[in-house]
Amino acid sequence: MRLTFHGVRGSTPCHGPDVQRHGGNTSCVTLDVTGAPPILFDIGTGARHAAARGTFDGVCLLGHLHWDHVQGLPFFPPLLSPEGRLRVLAPPPGDGRSVSEVIADAIRPPLFPVALADLPGTVEFVDCTDSVVEFGSATVTIRSVPHVGPTVGFRVDGVTGSVAYVSDHQQPADRSISAGVRELCEGVDVLIHDAQYTDDEFAHRSHWGHSTYGYALDIARECAVGTLVLFHHDPQRSDDELDVLVDRVRELAGDDGPRIDVAVEGMCMEVAT
Repeated sequence: MRLTFHGVRGSTPCHGPDVQRHGGNTSCVTLDVTGAPPILFDIGTGARHAAARGTFDGVCLLGHLHWDHVQGLPFFPPLLSPEGRLRVLAPPPGDGRSVSEVIADAIRPPLFPVALADLPGTVEFVDCTDSVVEFGSATVTIRSVPHVGPTVGFRVDGVTGSVAYVSDHQQPADRSISAGVRELCEGVDVLIHDAQYTDDEFAHRSHWGHSTYGYALDIARECAVGTLVLFHHDPQRSDDELDVLVDRVRELAGDDGPRIDVAVEGMCMEVAT
């Protein structure tokens, strides 16, 4: 299994010399699993760099429908060719509309110059809630995650390893771990987790749907995670500030805690049990 990070920011893409090292695109990570189709976690603005134009047949595991996680869909290179095909699994919004209806309403005039149906490639939307699905050799577990609006996280188990993706997660006041999140993360080799806020920031944004880096570490410790990848960086967080936070989390983890890594655009990671 091989992870590649194409977008690592949360909320909105950002640009400038202070974010160049970690990158400014929003959430998009690809996972290559032997014997399975290409898998994308989310399709934010990082999706522009996630695959080449041309023949493609893959799966997108979309945690929820917020803009920062879907903005890259009409710019995903394979969908600009007739040979491109993408199956998108995502939770419906809970207002009676399907995922397909929501996306079609968003990607069309006057909000966007081209309707999604006019793209040369093929996109299929599948409404998903708590379930387990198979894609070749990959087993995908889908579980509800606390956030703002219907949201899910994913766990992918392959022959050689396991990855959990919990990109947007509302940290509870008591720092407990929901049953769904625990099931996704328990004993996983690599956990990619929301770490958008510091404790001071969370005090003023405690209902905005995200986690602190300390809570991400709590989950990784309690669930015996191998490697924790800090993800969904705040768009106002500079590279230098991220470096300081990562050093702090590594100090907190100690020698007996999980390995700590930070998501960086272009970073590749081999996953093995």
